[in-house]
Amino acid sequence: SMASPALLMRVVASAYSIAEKAATIVRNVMAAGDLGIVEKTGANDLQTKADRLVQMSICASLARKFPKVTIIGEEELPADVVTEELIEDGHCEEILKKTCPAQYAGIKEEELVIWVDPLDGTKEYTEGLLDHVTVLIGIAYGGKAIAGVINQPYYNYEAGADAVLGRTIWGVLGIGAFGFQLTEAPAGKHIIVTTRSHSSALVNDCISALKPDSVIRVGGAGNKIIQLIEGKASAYVFASPGCKKWDTCAPEAILHAVGGKITDMHGNSFQYNKEVKHMNSAGVLATLRNYDYYASRIPNTVKQSLVP
Repeated sequence: SMASPALLMRVVASAYSIAEKAATIVRNVMAAGDLGIVEKTGANDLQTKADRLVQMSICASLARKFPKVTIIGEEELPADVVTEELIEDGHCEEILKKTCPAQYAGIKEEELVIWVDPLDGTKEYTEGLLDHVTVLIGIAYGGKAIAGVINQPYYNYEAGADAVLGRTIWGVLGIGAFGFQLTEAPAGKHIIVTTRSHSSALVNDCISALKPDSVIRVGGAGNKIIQLIEGKASAYVFASPGCKKWDTCAPEAILHAVGGKITDMHGNSFQYNKEVKHMNSAGVLATLRNYDYYASRIPNTVKQSLVP
């Protein structure tokens, strides 16, 4: 008889279906028209009904299936009883058919940390920039991001009334990443993707120093990594604190699964063990290719301003 799939593959397969359920919740909240917006620390740090419901859905669904896994979500929520309609019990069969990389085959539940951003790009969501929005489920082991799921609830939303909305991208280190067409940015072009709503003098000085051909300003870390893996941008540069572990865990796993690289502005890799501080206080630098080109051109003044 066939051995049952390794825990990691079962977690990823479940996270895939859980992210699709999350996307449905995101679309339903928007369609109902009452976003239930709450300011957390200010006008650029918002929480909506979708953030709250999706986090409850993802965390409760994962915890029910994998009770010993540590799950860390962005939103601080009261320990409400989660209604059954928010629970997703399904999984993606395709993922279970893939062979788990040998180095992850023996992982136990209590060794995994899952970082959840229920709605990455909340501000853009409230402003109707729906293609910026992603749902992020990142899976870490030994402090490293090893697998991730990114759902774009509104992928294709400008393609007309008959278009199928949404898509789910997933990846595991040692297997690869799926659900999109891997494309490299145009050779010799320096296209930088950066923040849309969290700009500062430091952010802009850093970008200027890299002498880009063009700059794309969009919301969401998940969205920015998608720009890299689909060849729309050559580097994601954010010389500022503000990005958190739940923003980078899933995108990092997917980027690394296809040979890309993400670090802070000093070149340090991110740590994802459960005790780690949540803030990526030394910024973000990510590329699909040519990481060294950008890393070597980050001004020292920028590095000195950002303490890891």
